Amino acid sequence: MLCMNNISKRIEKFKFMSQCCRHFILGIETSCDDTGCALLDLNGNILGESLNSQQLIHLKYGGIIPPLAQDLHRNNIELVVNETIKQSGLNFKDLNAVATTTEPGLPMSLLIGMKYGKHLCRVHKKPFIPIHHMKAHALTARMFDKNIEFPFLVLLVSGGHCLLAIAQNMEDFLLLGTGIDNSPGEIMDKIARRLKLRNLIEYSALSGGQAMELAASKADDPLQFNFVIPMLQYKNCNFSFSGLNNQITRMINSEEKLHNVAPDEVLPTVNNLCAGFLLCMTRHICHRVQRAIEYIELNNLIPPANKILVMSGGVACNNFIPKGIQIVCDEFGYKLVRPPPKLCTDNGVMIAWNGVERWKANVGIYHDFENINIKHTSPIGKSIIDDISKANLKCKWVKLGSFIKSLCKKESRERVVG
Repeated sequence: MLCMNNISKRIEKFKFMSQCCRHFILGIETSCDDTGCALLDLNGNILGESLNSQQLIHLKYGGIIPPLAQDLHRNNIELVVNETIKQSGLNFKDLNAVATTTEPGLPMSLLIGMKYGKHLCRVHKKPFIPIHHMKAHALTARMFDKNIEFPFLVLLVSGGHCLLAIAQNMEDFLLLGTGIDNSPGEIMDKIARRLKLRNLIEYSALSGGQAMELAASKADDPLQFNFVIPMLQYKNCNFSFSGLNNQITRMINSEEKLHNVAPDEVLPTVNNLCAGFLLCMTRHICHRVQRAIEYIELNNLIPPANKILVMSGGVACNNFIPKGIQIVCDEFGYKLVRPPPKLCTDNGVMIAWNGVERWKANVGIYHDFENINIKHTSPIGKSIIDDISKANLKCKWVKLGSFIKSLCKKESRERVVG
C-alpha cells in the first residue's frame, strides 16, 4: 500500500512538472548594442535563442553610437525574435508572457525592445513582464546552479556598470558599492584604442577588454609599470577607474616618446602595460569585494550556508580578473560562480530567465502595460553605501602574490607584493 502511495505521488509530481514545462516565456534584450531574444520553459531549458551583435560595426567608430544602435535594433529585432520562435518549434500563441528589458540602458535602444515586446503582447494577447537589466544579470546564475539561494552576494562588472550588491530576493537588492565614474569595460575600450591594438590583425575584431586580456597573456614582466591602486583611503565599497585611465595614458605618452613610436605603430611594451593595468584593476576590485564580505559577516547579512559570490556582466568574461577574486573568495569561504561566458554579456536568455522566475513567483506581471516605460538610469536597490563608510572597516588585504607570481618571469618575482 505504501509502495502504491509513493508511485501515485511520483505520477502526480511528474504531471505537475510536465504541466510546468508547458509554460513558455519569451525574453527580449535591447538595452545597449546587442539585439537578443530567447524562449525558455519554466525549468530554464533554452528552446530557442538568437543574438545579433553590433560589436564590429561600433568598433569602427571607437564606441557605441546611440542613433546607429537604435537603427540596427529596429532592423534586426523582428528577425531575431522570429528566428527564436522558429528554433523552438512553437508559435506565438503558445507563449505565456513576453519579458523585455525596460531599465536601465541606452534610451534609444531600450525603446525598440519595449515597443516590440508590447506589440507582441497586444497582438497575441499576452501579459508583459518588464525586466531590470542588472537584476537579470545577477540572477542568471540561478538558472545553471540550482543551489544558489537568496540572499547571496553579486558583483556586476560591464561596459556600463560596476557594482556590488546583496540579492535578497528576485526584486529586492541591497547596494553595497557602485562605480563613481567610468565603468571597467568602458575604460578598457578606451585604453585599447589608445594603444592602437586594432592595428594588429589578431586584435582587430576583439572588444577592448578581450584585446587587453590577450595582450596581457603575452607579458614578460607584468610588474614593469608601477600602477597606484585607486581609492585606498576610502573605506567603502565604491569603484573608480578614471584614475587608472589617467595613469596608463601618461605611461603610454611617455613610452611613445621613449621608443619614438610612429602614429600607426604599437608600443613594444604594450603587453606589459596591459598586464600591469589589469593587475591593478584586479587588486582594486578585490579590495572592494573583500570589504563587502567583511561588512556582510560583521552584520550577518548573508547566512553561512549562502556564502556565494555571483560575478556577471561583460567584464566577467575576462579570465584575468576572476583569478584574483577567487583568491579572496577562498580566503573567506565563498563560492565564486560565473554564468557561461556567452550569458555574461547581454543576451535574451537572461531576460527570459528573469521572466521565468517572476512568472513562477507571480511577481511583476502586467496585463495592463501601456503606462510602463523605459528608464535610462535605475538603481538596483536600496543603498547602504553610507552605512559601510560609517563602519570604517580597516581591512588586512588578502595577498594576491601567488596569482601575480604565476604571471611573472623568474627574475621579476622578487618584486611581487600582495
